[in-house]
Amino acid sequence: MTPRSALLGLHIGALMFGLSGIFGKLILAGPLVIVFGRALFGVLALGGFAGHLSRQSRPDLRQAAMLVGSGLLLCAHWLTFFLAVKVGNVAVATLGFASFPAFTVLLEGLLFGERITRGEYGVVALVCVGLVMVTPSLDFTSGATAGLLWGVLSGLLFALLSLANRVSVKGVDPILAALCQNLTILACLLPLVFVELPKIRALDWLWLVLLGVLCTGVAHSLFVASLRLIKARTAAVIFALEPVYGIAFAAVLFGEQPGPRMLAGGALIILATFISARLAK
Repeated sequence: MTPRSALLGLHIGALMFGLSGIFGKLILAGPLVIVFGRALFGVLALGGFAGHLSRQSRPDLRQAAMLVGSGLLLCAHWLTFFLAVKVGNVAVATLGFASFPAFTVLLEGLLFGERITRGEYGVVALVCVGLVMVTPSLDFTSGATAGLLWGVLSGLLFALLSLANRVSVKGVDPILAALCQNLTILACLLPLVFVELPKIRALDWLWLVLLGVLCTGVAHSLFVASLRLIKARTAAVIFALEPVYGIAFAAVLFGEQPGPRMLAGGALIILATFISARLAK
């Protein structure tokens, strides 16, 4: 892989991650089934890559227990994100989730005692203003507002997951760590969705396969492979484009045309994500 192909791989990975909300909209099943299906086919895709890893990258017992905990966080993150898509729409769910850099900054200061810089406070402020502008109304019974709130909760859980991964995946190959986390999701959700599986439409199975293979297995593998040649800071900036891809596809496929106010608020949130990536060390 060359630096140019690694850069292309990152953009393709960001595009695939951005498609998660699209598949969530297309699948008529509930969030529990969607998350289970994503984890199932994600495990099958990641397992093909993990089989070639050396034993030196295998987690010990303590790390395995921590990966189970981070797997539970990943499960909760996916559930709240797809719930945001179902009760709201792809745009508000994606923009709500994009608030995670602000939560990451605040949680790093709270949990790790890291000093928050002026630039990082600026990121938090941009996200807050952007979320206010994106909020359709103050009516919390409306679907769009509820979807945004679920999306923000998804962003909070993703920030917690990112911080948990700082500890749990240290010294463990990222693909193997993702495999362990997805296996945890399968074990937790199988008893809850077992009776629902025979009711899933054939077309929904297709969307679930694409969601798990493309948005989990392939996207994650491209991200990990590209990091061998591309700086993590550059990768983070590229992955900040994920909401742009998701909103663009939603506009084309579902006619979810965001208004000027939502576009302006979304631009602030995405700008904050770019700045956060540039400030990362």
